[in-house]
Amino acid sequence: MRDPFFAAPAPLVQATKTLANSLALRTLPLHVHEILFAFCTYQCIKTVVAPRVSGYLFPDTYTKLSKRAKINWDVHFVSMIQACVINSAAIWVMYVDLERRNMDWKERIWGYSGATGMVQAFSAGYFLWDLLTSAKDIDVHGPGALAHAACALAVSSLGFRPFLNYYGLNFILYELSTPFVNIHWFLDKVGMTGSKLQLYNGIALIASFGGCRLVWGNYQSFRMYQDVWRAIQNPGELPVPPWLAVAYMASVTILSALNFYWFGRMIRTVRSRFEKPKAGVPREIPNGKAG
Repeated sequence: MRDPFFAAPAPLVQATKTLANSLALRTLPLHVHEILFAFCTYQCIKTVVAPRVSGYLFPDTYTKLSKRAKINWDVHFVSMIQACVINSAAIWVMYVDLERRNMDWKERIWGYSGATGMVQAFSAGYFLWDLLTSAKDIDVHGPGALAHAACALAVSSLGFRPFLNYYGLNFILYELSTPFVNIHWFLDKVGMTGSKLQLYNGIALIASFGGCRLVWGNYQSFRMYQDVWRAIQNPGELPVPPWLAVAYMASVTILSALNFYWFGRMIRTVRSRFEKPKAGVPREIPNGKAG
């Protein structure tokens, strides 16, 4: 399936070819404009849209936040929009792209379609933005968010070789749980901690996080490991370089480990909203995000 987004400007394609060739990212010039578009869009949302919309909708909350809390709020605002956009795009492509749906194991490793590349590019643009934001304000977001952004960007970028482009789209569905993560966080900030809405959202959060990240995510990881191992055993004309397999699988494994860690924290955090706190023990309000 062809990329439904507008084509990359020819000068930008030419300017990117040297970098793409040196990194062996052959399809990067076809999608670099989408990476830049996503990056600039999310930066604009964080610096312009989020403060204005939040100040208008929640004047009694947002305007009274500390500088640190506003940074966290704006990042959650961006994360909310990104999750809705990238999930919709990924599900749409998985449904309509018959070329992708009919891929065999070789094509799942080395195959490419324009529509899949578009979703990968939008994802890479967001995680590039997320990486720089997490590094700039690491005291706010923590090292876990920085590691998550780095690994997710690596997975998205390696798709431009192309390599495991098929699975990259499947891993994007991790983000199905992200809207519920953000809603839970926002409810804390607007004074709705322990409300029925937070209870219902907490149930949806745990179910979606466990379902799409732990069950779906690890199932896709297992299938990916199978295909990579098959390729290593049957190199043929397109052998998988060992460093490439290790780099990609290591990134996915780290993401899976972070998901288990966050899931445990998430259950404790949601429970704390509806249990009477012990004397002298404050409620846990995490500053990080899972995205």
